[in-house]
Amino acid sequence: MFIRSERLFLRPAFPEDWQEIHSGICDESVTRMLTGVPWPYGENDAREYASRPQNTLFPHCLITLPETLGAPVIGCIGLDKRTAGIELGYWIARKHWGRGYATEAGQALMAAARALGHRRIHAGHAMDNNASARVLEKLGFRPTGEVRARSCAARRSTVAVRCHVLELGEATGNNPEPRMPAAA
Repeated sequence: MFIRSERLFLRPAFPEDWQEIHSGICDESVTRMLTGVPWPYGENDAREYASRPQNTLFPHCLITLPETLGAPVIGCIGLDKRTAGIELGYWIARKHWGRGYATEAGQALMAAARALGHRRIHAGHAMDNNASARVLEKLGFRPTGEVRARSCAARRSTVAVRCHVLELGEATGNNPEPRMPAAA
């Protein structure tokens, strides 16, 4: 899936992207906020991620800056089928934090999720990850009241994760309407 937003271009990963993926996520300050990522994050982990097949209903995309020379990879975002339902996951490389990229990529992907027919998306954040909590709030996610313990390789321990849900509903629902991105 290819998605264009105001500043970003979300696209599938290709095998040759592994080095950019590796350089962005191979940072303990990034991985310590992610529960499903190995630590240390090796080159083979990046190669495996870059070679993952795409699923039309559960896209995972690289987040790139198309207006910058070479359209560098600044993060990843995607949907995965989990036991509890469809779950949003994302990361942004540390040097790109604080610029609204996670929110913008999330808005674009949630619009695509709605177009794909998804009606409920789950997400979570480590209790000490206030930035991710703000991103989820801006996207319209609401806390479920549930906190789950999840293993976190970068912390070498279990981390408390606050669970959230977004009811996409119909376009006329009460949730803020994400702008529909132009598909490439």
